Amino acid sequence: MSELLSAEEISQRVSQLSDWKLEGNKLQCVKIFKNFVEAISFVNQLVDPAEASQHHPDIEISYNKVIINLTTHDAGGLTEKDFSMAKQISALD
Repeated sequence: MSELLSAEEISQRVSQLSDWKLEGNKLQCVKIFKNFVEAISFVNQLVDPAEASQHHPDIEISYNKVIINLTTHDAGGLTEKDFSMAKQISALD
């Protein structure tokens, strides 16, 4: 199981991610696309990195808006796995 990060470590790492924010014990990113097709295309790009790392984001889709939440459920909060996945997702833009 992954080790939880301290509040200081979380704050430091969040500040290095331009399009993510801390939302409770989760990292959250909101992406707005031109239309539904583009939103789904983006979500489909998340499959390979999530499967490769065995760390899967919680995803909400509403037409052209995609909300991605990351947390390490079995650890009960944020771990290095979440920040690594956030960086991979940010690189997909």
